[in-house]
Amino acid sequence: MKRRDFLHMAGLGFGAYMLPRNGFAATDVPLDAPWYAIDPALKKRMADVALNAARSKGASYTDVRIGRYLNQFLITREDKVENIVNTESYGMGVRVIANGSWGFAATDKLDNDSIAKAAQLAVAIAKENASLLTEPVKLAPQKGYGEVSWKAPIIRNAFDVPVKEKADLLLAVNDAAMKNGANYVNSYLFLVNEQKYFASTDGSYIDQDIHRIWPFFTVTKIDSKTGKFETRNSLSSPRGMGYEYLMPLESEKIKGITTLYKNRYDMVEDAKAAAIQSGEKQLAKSVEPGKYDLVLDPSHLWLTIHESVGHPTELDRVLGYEANYAGTSFLTLDKWESKKFNFGSKIVNLVADKKQAGSLGAVGYDDEGVATKEWDLIKDGTLVNYQVIRDQAHILGLNSSQGCCYADNWSSVQFQRMPNVSLRPGKQPLSPNDIIKNVEKGIYIIGDSSYSIDQQRYNFQFSGQLYYEIKNGKIGGMLKDVAYQSNTQEFWNSCNAIADERDYRLGGSFFDGKGQPGQVSAVSHGSSTTRFNGVNVINTARKI
Repeated sequence: MKRRDFLHMAGLGFGAYMLPRNGFAATDVPLDAPWYAIDPALKKRMADVALNAARSKGASYTDVRIGRYLNQFLITREDKVENIVNTESYGMGVRVIANGSWGFAATDKLDNDSIAKAAQLAVAIAKENASLLTEPVKLAPQKGYGEVSWKAPIIRNAFDVPVKEKADLLLAVNDAAMKNGANYVNSYLFLVNEQKYFASTDGSYIDQDIHRIWPFFTVTKIDSKTGKFETRNSLSSPRGMGYEYLMPLESEKIKGITTLYKNRYDMVEDAKAAAIQSGEKQLAKSVEPGKYDLVLDPSHLWLTIHESVGHPTELDRVLGYEANYAGTSFLTLDKWESKKFNFGSKIVNLVADKKQAGSLGAVGYDDEGVATKEWDLIKDGTLVNYQVIRDQAHILGLNSSQGCCYADNWSSVQFQRMPNVSLRPGKQPLSPNDIIKNVEKGIYIIGDSSYSIDQQRYNFQFSGQLYYEIKNGKIGGMLKDVAYQSNTQEFWNSCNAIADERDYRLGGSFFDGKGQPGQVSAVSHGSSTTRFNGVNVINTARKI
């Protein structure tokens, strides 16, 4: 599912649409129930049952994922709470190699007999699949870590926060928007807790506790004379944090903490601004098509990075494994092998990682039991690497996985998923104002909106939430009906200024879709404010 499709569906019924599928089941958990964790010793005993059963049937490799997935949705509109939904899913997935082939099976019945049967079924499936193989699975070596754990470094577990406190915040958001001129406002809070346990015949027993939060709203203002309306979505970013993301910095509970938590989101203040800006958008002038220098805020640029860099550097996509569902990639292996493919200008450095603090993709270990890392994709404008998991590493001559394997549920098989992909900040001291003052004719774009990109992730079009004219180095009035068009290589080669690390911020999505059957994953993309010169801008206004 693409993010824009999700946002569209949100207006039609966020809670109903987001109810889990493929093995998920809503439970009768009380709204303020403690969100307890399951004893790792119990999970280890269950994992050993599966490992032993698979080995006894001839598996040469086995990994086991025990997952407990908790979601909470709060949905409001104006002065009403429309819905509060809790969901829980708990089960086990068993993946094996037998006769050189993969096999997978899953179960939500976690008694010893059911676990053993699932493992045996996975082996039987692998042996059947082996008849279709042209070559056996080649796994990159992976050491076992023994019994280890990783927990997201949250300060306040959002699931422990009383529902009333969270609902009151959303209603305060709506009230702020209405008092500042909005006609309608919807606000949501989506919480995720993944309690994941991994075990494998490599000798790892890994217990992880992952938390994510996404506050979101849409404000609408109607012109009573014309009946026309404008909207502005929140400029929030989903984060791999706890409820502290929505707590003010001056709170006594979080004083003296590290830089990880300095980035907060004031949802009420954003709602006030959204209502006012929706009114300003009604009075904004329509853009004149032409070439402009674009100054892109991180709240906008994250989506362009996701689509034009994140997806085309997925190795399975490069190899054609995603062609039937989502397309291929223009970043073919010959471009990487040449070691000189010009992806962007010399200041463009794009990095992949699964470690960035507060990001959606941050975990200690991936779903193959590989410790996470950071690596370069584009270095000084040149393509240098892709995104790789254990059974792909040999294709690039790598000795190890990059730790970006993921499954969205215990009932889903894990496969290569996008890690965080981010644009490194500029190396020279440079603020957004410094970037803007050198622009004679440009547009400053804030927030993400619609986009379109071709099946090779090459030709594209993007729009945003807010647009401001830049003239002779100064920000002027608001514009509307703006979208820019380019191709990935041309666009990143037009990049000629990046603000330094002081301006670095994360954007991201809860719902990056991939695979058949489809799975979603959460991923962040960081950047500082960045300038692109001479980009083609079109006018998107409908002519009636």
